[in-house]
Amino acid sequence: LRNSIGAARAVLAQPKLGEGSLRRADLARLGKARREPGAGRVDWRARAGGGIMAAQALSLLREVSRLEAPLEELRALQSVLQSVPLSELREQAAELRLGPLFSLLNENHREQTTLCVSILERLLQALEPVHVARNLRVDLQRGLTHPNDSVKILTLSQVGRIVENSDAVTEILNNAELLKQIVYCIGGENLSVAKAAIKSLSRISLTQAGLEALFESNLLDDLKSVMETNDIVRYRVYELIVEISSVSPESLNYCTTSGLVTQLLRELTEMVTSLAYTHHGRQYLAQEGVIDQISNIIVGADSDPFSSFYLPGFVKFFGNLATMDSPQQICERYPVFVEKVFEMTESQDPTMIGVAVDTIGILGSNVEGKQVLQKTGTRFERLLMRIGYQAKNASTELKTRCLDAISSLFYLPAEQQTDDLLRMTESWFSSLSRDPMELFRGISTQPFFELHCAALKVFTAIANQPWAQKLMFNSPGFVEYVMDRSVERDRASKDAKYELVKALANSKTIAEIFGNPNYLRLRTYLSEGPYYVKPISTTAVEGAE
Repeated sequence: LRNSIGAARAVLAQPKLGEGSLRRADLARLGKARREPGAGRVDWRARAGGGIMAAQALSLLREVSRLEAPLEELRALQSVLQSVPLSELREQAAELRLGPLFSLLNENHREQTTLCVSILERLLQALEPVHVARNLRVDLQRGLTHPNDSVKILTLSQVGRIVENSDAVTEILNNAELLKQIVYCIGGENLSVAKAAIKSLSRISLTQAGLEALFESNLLDDLKSVMETNDIVRYRVYELIVEISSVSPESLNYCTTSGLVTQLLRELTEMVTSLAYTHHGRQYLAQEGVIDQISNIIVGADSDPFSSFYLPGFVKFFGNLATMDSPQQICERYPVFVEKVFEMTESQDPTMIGVAVDTIGILGSNVEGKQVLQKTGTRFERLLMRIGYQAKNASTELKTRCLDAISSLFYLPAEQQTDDLLRMTESWFSSLSRDPMELFRGISTQPFFELHCAALKVFTAIANQPWAQKLMFNSPGFVEYVMDRSVERDRASKDAKYELVKALANSKTIAEIFGNPNYLRLRTYLSEGPYYVKPISTTAVEGAE
């Protein structure tokens, strides 16, 4: 203790050398005294004078700026700063020249970097956030890309001070490059760095200007780019989005418009659905009440203005759950699911219609599901009429989804065909349109291969059912259309046509309904394969060029 006090007094009593410099021996004594056991237990600042210690710190800071390898000076400065009250450093704020300290961070010297970070942590607290934002912006940008994580954390701590100051935050919002670097810090390996970046961006988004900077500029593209780093980073971004969304309806609107909320909900729903693919997974979800909770959320969706973000995923979850378990049991236990699907088909929102159509296709993909839908009676017939209307008039994407759902609904394996089920599918088919065959023929001739193939898929789904074969045979030009290879231009279309021919040729009733000559033509087409090209014979003329 006596050595510590004596060393401090000796250093402070030294006369100033030119420009406030210190002798190296003095620095060594001060550093040694501060490191000895028991040093610092007595408040010897009261004896030495706090103002004198602040002046000494400034003197050391000037000394650091003059030297190329000021390691000893940095050690001494770190020791002295521990004894200077922050209030006195603030009084000397105008004299603090931190540029040299930031420059020393760029050198590949671990101890020097550690000392500089420790010193800057203390000195930067003495500066107003506005001053830091305006005068150290370049240093902050460099700090965010520094290879040493402690430098990034130091920089982000200052960003945190700036964004919490209403006068200083504008400086950050006007610095696009700095904002970009903060976003990319989310993708770093160090969790502390990522957390600090998330906290800063969350604080920035509390203002209208901050929301616009984050979601209405190239920064949103940077955010999405960072998400592609890996799964961990993607969920860090989701954490940020959830924090911003919870602030206000306006904040939520910005987040949903970006598409990230919908993406998050879709991923969460997919994960829950993946768990439900196994029997033990479904048991776990049921035991934990997850399925009941999702059902309750669907029940309350009508009164929730934001239900459109999560409802599609939850409805689709129940559709998949029904096919993996028992459609009848799921629909009886959770009647709200079927009710919501029917409601969604009447929506004006194409997204809702698309999800409802997909779910109907999933639910009706097996016989039990078909029977559940049949029990709804005329209500399902009206739903089929709406699906047929959308298949004709909606966007290409929704048309394709409707056609896929129709294919799923109407497919009936030969071994499951009964008179009742065949009458049911025939009745359903007539509900789609006044002339369903003409509807699908018209779609199949459109110049969009997605629609063309989807329409062929519908024909393939019903091709093994006698009532459908009769419709095809009696439809003018249909048999010739099936046999005509020239209609199909691309590989996908050729494959789709071949599947239709295969379904017809392999049916036990096709020869009787189509006639034996057409049956043989189908068998020939089948044996030649999907890409057969009929050879063209030519006659060579002697003397012709």
